[in-house]
Amino acid sequence: MAEHPHAALVRKGFEAFSRGDMDTLRGLIAADATHHVPGEHPLSGDFKGVNAIIEMYERLGSETNGTARAELIGTCVDGRGHAVGMTRFTAERNGKRLDDTGCIIFRIVGDKVTDLDECVEDIDKNNEFWS
Repeated sequence: MAEHPHAALVRKGFEAFSRGDMDTLRGLIAADATHHVPGEHPLSGDFKGVNAIIEMYERLGSETNGTARAELIGTCVDGRGHAVGMTRFTAERNGKRLDDTGCIIFRIVGDKVTDLDECVEDIDKNNEFWS
């Protein structure tokens, strides 16, 4: 069975993130997209517009000295513009290590991601790591 186009888009985005390929990510994300990051820490909140999203991704890298990894575990699609990327996120920062599972719910219009809504397994652990 062929991979659904929305699953392929999510996979391509995770591969680009893993390589630090922000140009490819820019091409996958709508100019007015929003990425919602849960929690109460300096990297949580709503990042509006592709430039703000890319800056947040770059900050993930700089804050963790390049150790941030988002491993795509699997994808689910509904065929109506929604996809879920299940992830394992790992990083090291200031002597701390984060290893958490979560997901990103993607809203896709045409061939662009318009909304990314992130969920994490342990929000307290994420808050402590990023604070």
